[in-house]
Amino acid sequence: MDINQEILNRIAEALERISPNIDEKIDLSKSDGFIYDDSLKNLKPVKKISRIPIQLLKGLENQKDILLKNTKNFANNLPANNALLWGAKGTGKSSLVKSVHAEINIQNNEKIKLIEIHREDINNLPYLLSKLADYNENKFILLCDDLSFDAGENTYKSLKSVLDGGIEGKPDNIIFYATSNRRHLMPRDMIENERSTSINPSEAVEEKVSLSDRFGLWIGFHNISQDIYLDIIYGYVKEFELNIDNPTLRSKALEWSITRGARSGRVAWQFILQLAGELNKKINLN
Repeated sequence: MDINQEILNRIAEALERISPNIDEKIDLSKSDGFIYDDSLKNLKPVKKISRIPIQLLKGLENQKDILLKNTKNFANNLPANNALLWGAKGTGKSSLVKSVHAEINIQNNEKIKLIEIHREDINNLPYLLSKLADYNENKFILLCDDLSFDAGENTYKSLKSVLDGGIEGKPDNIIFYATSNRRHLMPRDMIENERSTSINPSEAVEEKVSLSDRFGLWIGFHNISQDIYLDIIYGYVKEFELNIDNPTLRSKALEWSITRGARSGRVAWQFILQLAGELNKKINLN
């Protein structure tokens, strides 16, 4: 073997070692949560899913009820819808999905796996579905957090095909949940621009706007009142046994929301982390 051929063989072997094995089996026993890694063309187990107990998600009773019933139907092999959770930032959309997953798994012996796929990997969604379809003994909730599309993008077509089922149809063991700040998954100025510049405005916009219509459930999340904000704070304080009197707690919580310029579940949680640190108290979400 000449030197050039030997070098080529070494390069080929090196490339084979670092290239992802797309046929590698998924060890679902490692976790009940995974993240799709496009560089591996496979799933990475999550050691501990970051989530809040469902009883601590205040002001979301209607949203909880809808998503719990839908997910329970899915777990029990009954008809269930893909869901779009839309609304203001920090209002608990992704937190609710993760909490519902935990709640349903308690009743189903951890048979449902939660898989997060990043927005930029949506093009690979059909591949991921085909891979997961082989694991008939398990069910999967696919979560895409903060899903939206901007001008010039066409990745929404992959998602649209999946939601419509395509020629193969969506596997029965998979359901798709997405969160977004936009009800129609695209900015209003983009919709108006499409209408004003297109030869056939209604058709140009319809293809993109209709994407949200592919979700059987639309669950809205809205800014919360001061009373609900404080109710969330009080619930956390009780759950984590933070030692602080109510007048001081109320004053600190309201001051925190004013400095942040918002009242939301996320702002409340950030306040609790700050307060727990001040009180030298650890927070355990297990």
